[in-house]
Amino acid sequence: MGGESWPALQRGALHAAPLLLGSTLTVARAGQAVSVRLSEVEAYEGARDPGSHAFRGRTARNGTMFGPAGFVYVYFTYGMHWCVNIVCGPPGASSAVLLRAGEVTAGFRAAAERRGPRAPSGPRLASGPARLAQSLGLGRGDDGSALRPGPAPASVLDSAPGDTVLDGVWLSGIRQRRRPGTLSGPRTGVSGPGGTGDFPWRFWLPDEPSVSAYRAAKPRRRG
Repeated sequence: MGGESWPALQRGALHAAPLLLGSTLTVARAGQAVSVRLSEVEAYEGARDPGSHAFRGRTARNGTMFGPAGFVYVYFTYGMHWCVNIVCGPPGASSAVLLRAGEVTAGFRAAAERRGPRAPSGPRLASGPARLAQSLGLGRGDDGSALRPGPAPASVLDSAPGDTVLDGVWLSGIRQRRRPGTLSGPRTGVSGPGGTGDFPWRFWLPDEPSVSAYRAAKPRRRG
C-alpha cells in the first residue's frame, strides 16, 4: 500500500509520530499473529536530523527509509537486535517513526514464546524497541514490507494452531489529532545534538506501564 493510503504518514514522521500513539500494529507470520497497541515512538527526519540514519544520505542499510510512506523499515543494531520503523513522508524524504514500546493486546502466547522464559510478563513484554520487534516476530526479511490499512481480519486474529494464516502487517487506529496529555522529550540513547532537548521527538502516552525508561546516550570514550 503506497503513501496515498496513509495521509497522516505522508506529512512526515514528526507529524505522524504522536498520532500513532494508541494505534494497533498486527503482524501475522508463519501462522502466528500478534497485535501491539503503541505507547511510545520516536520521530526521525532525515537530512535535517543529526540523530537519523539518513542524516548523511542513502545507503544500502537505510534505503527503505526513503519511502514511499506506508512501509516497514527494519534495521539491526548493537549486533544483536532488530528495530522497527514506519516510513513516513513523500518519496525521498527519509522520514520514519521508530516504534519504541507497546502493550501486547492479541497473540500474547506467541509473543512470550518469542521473548523467551526470562522475559517480563504483562505490559512490559514489548517495552523497548528490540523487545517490541521480537514480540511481533519482525526481522531482516520484513524490511520493506507494506502496511495494510485497518484492523487485521478476524481470520488472522482468531486463528488456531495449524490454521493457514495470511501473512501481513496491519496498522489501524491512527488518530487525526494528537491525544490530549501526550508527552514528549529527548530521544532515548541518541548521541550528539540529535539526542538533546533541541530534538524533543520522543512521544509517549502518560501512565502507561509499557513505556520504556528514558536513558541518555553514553558519552564516547576518548583516547
